[in-house]
Amino acid sequence: MTVAFTRIDPAGRDRDKLIAFMTSSRWPMHMRPQLSAADVEEAIADGAYDDEENQSFWIDSTEHGRVGFVRLEDLADPTPLFDLRLAEEHRGKGFGLPILKALTDHVFTTMPEVDRFEGQTRDDNKAMRRTFVKAGWVKEAHYRRGWPVDGGEPRASVAYAMLRQDWENGTSTPVPWDD
Repeated sequence: MTVAFTRIDPAGRDRDKLIAFMTSSRWPMHMRPQLSAADVEEAIADGAYDDEENQSFWIDSTEHGRVGFVRLEDLADPTPLFDLRLAEEHRGKGFGLPILKALTDHVFTTMPEVDRFEGQTRDDNKAMRRTFVKAGWVKEAHYRRGWPVDGGEPRASVAYAMLRQDWENGTSTPVPWDD
């Protein structure tokens, strides 16, 4: 499966499409599972989708068309993060691994200052956790009750990362857990 990233112009040509995409699906593994048009409009106005800290992209598959959205965050930091959202009809169909691999390639080939790329998910997002491991990412943290849940008890937040040296060498550097 081949995926490509198309940069989003959230305040211009892609504004209506972005609002429609973000409000047309539920995001059960995100801190805010349902976004309103006003929520997305406010985020656009605040630069959350495109500024010096954030870049947003459509995720397109040559076989399936537009399947999702990804935002790179904390771009002024040497360790950016990402926010991945697949449209509901494309979840559970094997898109995660090729997207994560392509996204990792994109970050390390276009951002030479980045040495470490990080992602976080909820402890109960088993599919994403398996995807991180299959893509060669290493679990680095398990933050107990670190993920707020709208209307519920906090969940654990689990952090994974890819080091540039591991990406270049096809290796995985283990975390030294023994204190």
